[in-house]
Amino acid sequence: MIGVIADDVTGATDVAVAFRRTGLRCGVYFGTPDASGVEPGLDVVVIALKSRTIPAPDAVKQSLAAAETLQTLGARQLFFKYCSTFDSTAEGNIGPVLDALVELVRTDAVVTTPASPEHRRTTFNGHLFVNEELLSESSMRNHPLTPMRDSSLTRLMDAQSDGGSVVIGHEVVGRGPDAVSSHVESARHDARYLFPDAATEDDLFSIAQAVLEEPLVAGAAGLAGAIGRAHGSKSAAPRAYERENAPSGRAIVLAGSCSRRTLEQIDRMLSALRPAHRLDALGSDDPESLARGALDWYDALPAGPAPLIYSSLPPAERRVVQDALGVERSAEILESAIALIARGLRERGVTRFVAAGGETSGSLVAALGIRGGVVGLEAARGVPWIRTDQGLDVLLKSGNFGEADLLLTASERSA
Repeated sequence: MIGVIADDVTGATDVAVAFRRTGLRCGVYFGTPDASGVEPGLDVVVIALKSRTIPAPDAVKQSLAAAETLQTLGARQLFFKYCSTFDSTAEGNIGPVLDALVELVRTDAVVTTPASPEHRRTTFNGHLFVNEELLSESSMRNHPLTPMRDSSLTRLMDAQSDGGSVVIGHEVVGRGPDAVSSHVESARHDARYLFPDAATEDDLFSIAQAVLEEPLVAGAAGLAGAIGRAHGSKSAAPRAYERENAPSGRAIVLAGSCSRRTLEQIDRMLSALRPAHRLDALGSDDPESLARGALDWYDALPAGPAPLIYSSLPPAERRVVQDALGVERSAEILESAIALIARGLRERGVTRFVAAGGETSGSLVAALGIRGGVVGLEAARGVPWIRTDQGLDVLLKSGNFGEADLLLTASERSA
């Protein structure tokens, strides 16, 4: 069994569907579950944490607890899933968490790559590219919590860990898994973190074949899917429950991500004249007041298409809010409001929740007390519906994922 520790909720769903697509049976759990409550017979167990931007010691503690539970369940390999844009700061949390996991599994080196070519995340000469742009030149440069202003993976990691890191160049990866394995063995005594270049799915597959017996690997969903393929597909066809349990019921879209793609998706909903309500933290810095206003607005809506409640803003407007309230405080206000709104909507009969953004998704899951669920149909590549243990259907979308019309189509009556 493969045990996955994901540093945020949307990352967990992304990696879960990458494994599921290869035919592996996959369950997702939000927060570390009691081992006795995990469905038996799973090929992959994904534990979704909300540890990406919390203090590093807390992230380490949560990640170790998740890892120990996965080991209890019989995991032969641990996979630490971080974002394909390497979301982190000089304080962490990728480096500190991996340092702790290295000690736990008693290994001396970890092969890791954020590459996910199908999402146009590629690495070359140890540098990360997003949509053919260097990471530091992409929209991630202005991320409100983890602004990414360097594209060198070794520099980013070395700022967070003293274990040392090196690049396994594309010329090595291109020679196949045996060459990668040989290079890993020769490099593992010189550095703790090994970053192989990967520009194509074939590159990832070579890397995956080389690390199948490693006790710990790390990266994004691209590497996870390649590892799933390397294990061999068990059943590529969707299961009966996926066809028979297509999402249905009253829907809502909750958006908090400020990524360029989510802003495009919000614009598409507004252009389609969907009912929309924006949470304005400058208008009120009281989460209860913001939530009450949103729910009163919802109650006054006539019957019709699924509405949108959002806090997402473009960079210039977001900076005004952050300058006035502080980065952390403004995020706390909006996340708390989203949590209150989600509970209120559930009480009003909403059973289908579409969430855009990792922090928004984490707030939704916590507010509704969702413990886990079964990975089902994909609304977009890497964005699956999850039928939860409470009978709700949730779609938890990473900010940058999905086509421009995803929020619109996912919230239609027929999913």
